[in-house]
Amino acid sequence: MNIVNTRRICQIFFLILFLWFCVTTTLGTSWWQLRGWPVNWMIQLDPLVGLGTLLSTRTLYAGLIWGLATVVLTILLGRFFCGWICPFGSIHQFVGYLGKRKETTSKKAHVNRYRTAQSIKYWILIFLLTTAIIEIAIEFLRLARTRFWLFGVILLAIVVGVAIQTLRHSLSGLKQTIVVFASLMFVWLLLGLILNDRQVPSASLQIGLLDPIALLYRSINLIILPLFDRTALKLHVVARFYNGTWLIGAIFFAAVLLNLTIPRFYCRFICPLGALFGVLSRHALWRIGKIGENCVDCHLCEKNCEGACQPTSRIRISECVLCLNCLDDCHHGFMTYQVAPSAAGQITSPDLTRREFMVSTLSGAVAISTLRVSGSTGPNWNPQLIRPPGSLPESEFLTRCIKCGQCMRICPTNVIHPAGFDLGLEGLWTPVLNFRIGTSGCQHNCIACGNLCPTAAIRPISLDERMGKSQFSDKGPISIGTAFIDRGRCLPWAMDTPCIVCQENCPVSPKAIITREFFSTIQTQVPLVVKKAGELTVEFQSNALAPGRLATGDYYCVDQKTKDRRRIVGNTINSLDISREHPFEPPPLPGSRLEILIRLQQPYVDPTRCIGCGVCEHECPVKGKRAIRVTAENESRSREHKLIV
Repeated sequence: MNIVNTRRICQIFFLILFLWFCVTTTLGTSWWQLRGWPVNWMIQLDPLVGLGTLLSTRTLYAGLIWGLATVVLTILLGRFFCGWICPFGSIHQFVGYLGKRKETTSKKAHVNRYRTAQSIKYWILIFLLTTAIIEIAIEFLRLARTRFWLFGVILLAIVVGVAIQTLRHSLSGLKQTIVVFASLMFVWLLLGLILNDRQVPSASLQIGLLDPIALLYRSINLIILPLFDRTALKLHVVARFYNGTWLIGAIFFAAVLLNLTIPRFYCRFICPLGALFGVLSRHALWRIGKIGENCVDCHLCEKNCEGACQPTSRIRISECVLCLNCLDDCHHGFMTYQVAPSAAGQITSPDLTRREFMVSTLSGAVAISTLRVSGSTGPNWNPQLIRPPGSLPESEFLTRCIKCGQCMRICPTNVIHPAGFDLGLEGLWTPVLNFRIGTSGCQHNCIACGNLCPTAAIRPISLDERMGKSQFSDKGPISIGTAFIDRGRCLPWAMDTPCIVCQENCPVSPKAIITREFFSTIQTQVPLVVKKAGELTVEFQSNALAPGRLATGDYYCVDQKTKDRRRIVGNTINSLDISREHPFEPPPLPGSRLEILIRLQQPYVDPTRCIGCGVCEHECPVKGKRAIRVTAENESRSREHKLIV
């Protein structure tokens, strides 16, 4: 079988497998739902996710060890993941083929030429990794003050090493080299003295913004599959909604449609994972190259080159995605996949200068440090930021979350949504709870999101821990926030309208929402003067009542003299019917006045019992700004947010 056809079959297989994993990320017991399917496997194969979490947390989540296999194979074979496995790359390649299938050979070769802008993806990679490694960098700088002897040893070792290396080549540069390294050590010492032990490190994992696997998961989970939920192919009983997905959709469709202009646009210019593979594959054991110098320069090998790696001349190894189109298009047999270097020469290093490297590094360090100046993870925390149950404390959460959207997809009630810019740039597309959307609040007996999160930003918890049972009974149930009643919008408090929806739907036992009975006088247009009355009926002189309005069981009539309340079971425009349980004894006299009272059950929240599940907020009949709303106060994941001492 032709090697290109083999590659295409492989791409189709992994793309279908990826889409299948997205479909099966649906809570349920059917064979096509989440029943042991390794739905995170593509993320686990992504070494950028493993490297990013390793740098930001200094730990490696067990499932991400799969990324080591990808790294080893890349070092041996080159960028095979980009050309053979990556589902996002397969989509780009297909759309790019559609865009240039009718072009001439010279036009295709011109479009596939190498561009210096392809180095931008390396800038992005360095920027994103810097945001993750900055905590380690800060601790390393502190060594100059906290471990001064270690600083001296490192300084001496570097100076000796540089001196030996310089003497081996030339004495002329020894003085200049020593001056440079002495200056760097002085800067290190100075920064170490400035940084104190109380300074909070600023590591943040932002690779999920542009990592192709996380980006594709996010786009499929939050945009493509919800569109199918509105058709006969729906995967959920109720259509799913996600807040603020316009930006996710704009980036996804822009990345795909740009292939109509330049094939694999995202892969060539933006993809940080491709940049990482470019670095790993620069000295790959096996590589594409020429086997002779008698090439006729027909440029057919560049006609369908997906990486724009210039196979005709000095091939750029770091840009080659192993599409192998050049082997198929070369009619002279000069192109091959071999261990030996290309006969025409090769360029192994990415097109990145030292200045560009330093600018990218400093930009990443400054960006995260600047965002943290706002105090969003400290005293200026946002109480509207409600994370799913099991989420790590915010600063730790931001060192793990890759914004893949898996937790949002698996949530059975559709209350987990991607955060927007309103909750900060650093937390963009991370999971937050929105109780206005979906079918209910965060169900008290659900632990799906934590058991699916690929990086343990939402740690896996048990039902016993979630509900505070068995060995967790001393700690009590996990709280994600606390409900607060807005008395200015609550129907019983502000509008003399009976309502106990929040109390009825509170899922905890004993209930976290209690009610207190209160009777309020109803104002009528004219005084209710008795015309005649019996034990169970009162007729008034005026027509001041709305027929049937007082028959709900919440209304009572009161004689102004006796002050006894009697429940109303029916009314007409000028009469009342009284419950047989408490008749008039004796009936009110003609000419006397009665008042109408309404019995209100005004809700109160017990913060010691509320877990912030948001069921009350979701069910509140005030459909604009809810009369009861949940905020992150008293969440279990942060002691600083405790509401109760």
